Amino acid sequence: MKVLLLENIHDAARESLVHAGFEVETRSGALDEPELIEALAGVDMVGIRSKTQVTRAVLEARPELKVVGAFCIGTNQIDLDAAAQAGTVVFNAPFSNTRSVVELALAEIISLARHLTDKSAALHAGVWDKSAKGAHEVRGRTLGIIGYGNIGAQLSVVAEAFGMHVYFYDLEDKLPLGNATQVGSLDELLATCETITLHVDGRAGNAGNFGAEQFATMRPRSLFLNLSRGFVVDLEALRDNLVSGHIAGAAVDVFPSEPKRAGDPFENCLQGIPNVILTPHVGGSTEEAQLDIGRYVSGKLRDWAVTGATTMSVNVPAVAAPTVHGGTRILHLHKNVPGVLARVNTILSEGDVNIDSQQLSTKGEFGYAVTDLASDLPANTEQRLRGLEETVEVRVIVTA
Repeated sequence: MKVLLLENIHDAARESLVHAGFEVETRSGALDEPELIEALAGVDMVGIRSKTQVTRAVLEARPELKVVGAFCIGTNQIDLDAAAQAGTVVFNAPFSNTRSVVELALAEIISLARHLTDKSAALHAGVWDKSAKGAHEVRGRTLGIIGYGNIGAQLSVVAEAFGMHVYFYDLEDKLPLGNATQVGSLDELLATCETITLHVDGRAGNAGNFGAEQFATMRPRSLFLNLSRGFVVDLEALRDNLVSGHIAGAAVDVFPSEPKRAGDPFENCLQGIPNVILTPHVGGSTEEAQLDIGRYVSGKLRDWAVTGATTMSVNVPAVAAPTVHGGTRILHLHKNVPGVLARVNTILSEGDVNIDSQQLSTKGEFGYAVTDLASDLPANTEQRLRGLEETVEVRVIVTA
């Protein structure tokens, strides 16, 4: 199989896939839609990070693309429904960079509370500004976390160890860790806490959710952080509240529009404002996180190719398919309607094949059946399976 890795994915991914026998091409930077379509000619798997958009048009133009590996947490840059309809499996790394994002968030909270970036800039300019004015410890202060997923939950634990009082708001009821407290509404969180940090996912419903109304509800002289998704926050509204002094400081790691490649120019309305930390989407960009992501996602790509396993896929049913030797495995992705498995087995029985084992998992509109045979597959069986009205994709693996 041929693999294309984009956006400076850690070399551990390339090494893992080459070791598994794949042909691997790497490129730095992201590709726009026409560039990506051209680059995917003859490619079975693609690895991306957050900038490259795998759209329906890309998937329709390159039906030979079977797997997309998102070497990051988010998958909003991929049309997951279109991928599933095309039989293209998508994997991501939901846990690997959690700690790195948490540490950056906490570092920025402390830096904002102490005005460290302004102090550093002044000293670089030759100004000795030794003053405690406006500088605060984070111990005893209140932290409000919006989104209590993997990152938000771990941040609550670490922040509490620093002596902060942690509150969080999530659309779902969540089990609080440590002494964290879940509040019933976003307005309650904003009115309660001195520091607000966003850790929401990339679902479309989150777009533009944090704007002038939410900043007005925040306590005066609060701190604000966004390390989640750039399209969630109205940055002009944030700028207005920073300039007015209602918000005392902010840290932003993600932006609605981001350069595709390192070194490209960047312009934003928050540049030049005191006590504002701007970072180039580096929340998960540590050597440790990128190494772990490279190993994890490349392992998912390898396992899918070798065994058909879809465990932790974000768009198709999950099946943990063990390695088999000396047999034939049929992987059948299909529309989740009654009777599909019976029709599959009818075709197999008419070919006089003996089924060793069979697994079926369903998820929403799709089902995924993994069938191991003790005999070879008759010549026309795969064609007949593809001919089923409900079939999305069929793949046959023969092992030595």
